[in-house]
Amino acid sequence: MTTTHLKTVEQRLLWLSHWMIHHANHIRPKVDGIKVGGHQASSASMVSIMTALYFSALRPEDRVAVKPHASPIFHAMQYLLGNQTRDKMENFRGYGGVQSYPSRTKDVDDVDFSTGSVGLGVGVTALAAMVQDYITAKDWGTDAPAGRMVALVGDAEMDEGNVYEVLQEGWKNNLRNTWWIIDYNRQSLDGIVREGLFGRIEKIFDAFGWDVVRVKYGTLQRAAFAEPGGEALRAWINACPNAEYSALTYMGGAVWRERLMNDLGDQGDVTSLIERRSDRELADLMENLGGNCVETMAETFAAIDHDRPTCFLAYTIKGWGTPIAGHKDNHGGLMTKAQMADWQAHMSVPEGQEWEPLATIEDVDGFKTFLAQVPFFAQGPRRHADARLPVPAIALDTSRDISTQMAFGKILDDLARGDSDLAARILTTSPDVTGTTGLGPWVNRRNLFSRTEQKDAFIEHRIASTAKWNFSPEGQHIELGIAEMNLMLLLGAAGLAHSLWGKRLIPIGTLYDPFVSRGLDALNYACYQDARFLLVGTPSGVTLAPEGGAHQSLATPLIGMSQDGLAAFEPAFADELAVIMEWAFDYMQREGEGDPDERTWLRDETGGSVYLRLTTKPLEQPGKRADDAFRQGAIDGAYWLRPPGPGCDVVIAYQGAVADEAIAAAGMIAGHRRDVAVLAVTSADRLNAGWTAAQRERTRGNAKAQSHVEQLFATLPPHCTLVTVIDGHPATLGWLGSVAGHRTIPLGVEHFGQTGTIGDLYRHHGIDARAIADRVAALTPGRRIMA
Repeated sequence: MTTTHLKTVEQRLLWLSHWMIHHANHIRPKVDGIKVGGHQASSASMVSIMTALYFSALRPEDRVAVKPHASPIFHAMQYLLGNQTRDKMENFRGYGGVQSYPSRTKDVDDVDFSTGSVGLGVGVTALAAMVQDYITAKDWGTDAPAGRMVALVGDAEMDEGNVYEVLQEGWKNNLRNTWWIIDYNRQSLDGIVREGLFGRIEKIFDAFGWDVVRVKYGTLQRAAFAEPGGEALRAWINACPNAEYSALTYMGGAVWRERLMNDLGDQGDVTSLIERRSDRELADLMENLGGNCVETMAETFAAIDHDRPTCFLAYTIKGWGTPIAGHKDNHGGLMTKAQMADWQAHMSVPEGQEWEPLATIEDVDGFKTFLAQVPFFAQGPRRHADARLPVPAIALDTSRDISTQMAFGKILDDLARGDSDLAARILTTSPDVTGTTGLGPWVNRRNLFSRTEQKDAFIEHRIASTAKWNFSPEGQHIELGIAEMNLMLLLGAAGLAHSLWGKRLIPIGTLYDPFVSRGLDALNYACYQDARFLLVGTPSGVTLAPEGGAHQSLATPLIGMSQDGLAAFEPAFADELAVIMEWAFDYMQREGEGDPDERTWLRDETGGSVYLRLTTKPLEQPGKRADDAFRQGAIDGAYWLRPPGPGCDVVIAYQGAVADEAIAAAGMIAGHRRDVAVLAVTSADRLNAGWTAAQRERTRGNAKAQSHVEQLFATLPPHCTLVTVIDGHPATLGWLGSVAGHRTIPLGVEHFGQTGTIGDLYRHHGIDARAIADRVAALTPGRRIMA
């Protein structure tokens, strides 16, 4: 009876998903003339796999990343179960409707992992399995629900390089409880997958310790192979090129018959095997690949009784069960209105009942009983929660010169010495740059994570080393290889721990700041899922002078400003960093409704992730500061280091490592009887976000809405000139002149640097104190400011 119900589900999902796409493209009124799309063929090839997986194999503790182009099947499944509304289905890919690709934050149905950028949903499942092992190894995580992490993978996604980086990382960390199910339809957007490609990919999986299960033949094919002449048919199927098989599928049963008789006829038993079947039955047989057979897929999943990572290679027909099956243009193609009308009759869906979930069901009560007993859906939505962790006070001795990178390491070391609940939930990670990004002291105290004990051979042999690298289940650091995409995916998975497993983590990832760009797609992916983490880019900018242009970041401040879900800071002083990190640990745990703070117009109650851009350049510290204006200003994005007077004619606004140059320049300029103010910017991102939000609020009629930066600039005279300076792209701060219409001189770094001292490079790029002062002097012809 279960197989019958599975086949019923399969046909219902096939219809509902395709009708939703058809409705969006051919029935719903168009207002802009642009094709809506929806990937009917890519959905069809997954329908049997997803039916068997969700309605037979999965349990509530399992988590799934759905192939992006199979999202219509996912939404149809939720609609069938009453977890999705008809109005959102009718508005597929429209404003407020179900999303093009499954989204944790935009869809109302129970999405485990957002997908969209291909390959990332695949990789995150393996990293999530590692995080799951990390949690369940802790004394506070033994009761966390532990299941399989499953990725539904398009075969073309296997071209993505990050997939292979994940395979290697999984091998190093003894990956388990991970399934990747590959929809092997052998067609991509632009063509047919190369012959023999997966044979090579299979060897890669085998090398990294995965089991590979080929699911090539469905029940109809296996039964035919058992008939006289069946082995010859099997051999023909195995030898048929991908493109040829697709073309024959599109042309249908009569063409299948002609081709098979030409190739296999006059062989007695084979001829009889073919002739016993009608054209329709012959087409059904040839299209009954393993991945298009719900019974075969259910049996295959049920046979796995171990926790080894497993790759299922499920052979499918792209567009299976539809009039566009097999056509090489079907990736972005759609059924025409005429094709849909014929197919609707073929699917026995009465006119007017297209949206009816149970339109073709005869035994409605029995089918509803089956759905109610499906284990995966029995507990309802599987979003968990965990209490917010109190944040201990963070303070630093700022009596000596110190860099922000060193201060970051000291803050974590102080937390490691303590026994706070927050410190117990911190998970640090880094792509082979742990020691050079400030994490060394933390790791020495809290150790590296492994499911099994591994002692540091250098310690056992009493060889002196600053790194004490003991691995244990209690460890709180996961060391990664040099793959920034894996770092961002791990942060994304760990940053969802409170929702996926009901156990909150405070993930902290470090990397060299220029290589944020190498993991940018995965960083955006993690933020899109609303994962919560602290990303630390250090060291940064041309301040990393001797390393040269390849290690000097220019655009990362702009990335911090533009990345949704990520609050970016670049503090110059250790006390700023302490204030920001204390705030960040709380901000990462917030899940408010999003009402803006009317003091800044920032949506701080919603929370989010945080990005720190730090440096190795030691700076003389400004002394002990504990006033509320400083602390709040550091969080809001800026404060007056030297307030403006009533006759202020120059403001130097700086961010980050160039603080000493800006302060020195202010002294030089002020010595020539100019009223100079200095604005310490800790977050151009938050200043800009508050400013634009306040402008939007004023357009809504609230004339009193004022952002933090507008309040800071409220007393500046109109004739005042702003000089902005940053070790990064000048556009980061150049917009400040637009706040109140002040003339602005933006200084920064626009070109790749070279090796040299910090002084050499600052002079080369014009961001040293002398250059700042000279730009101000140039405002008055014939005047030069002397040092």
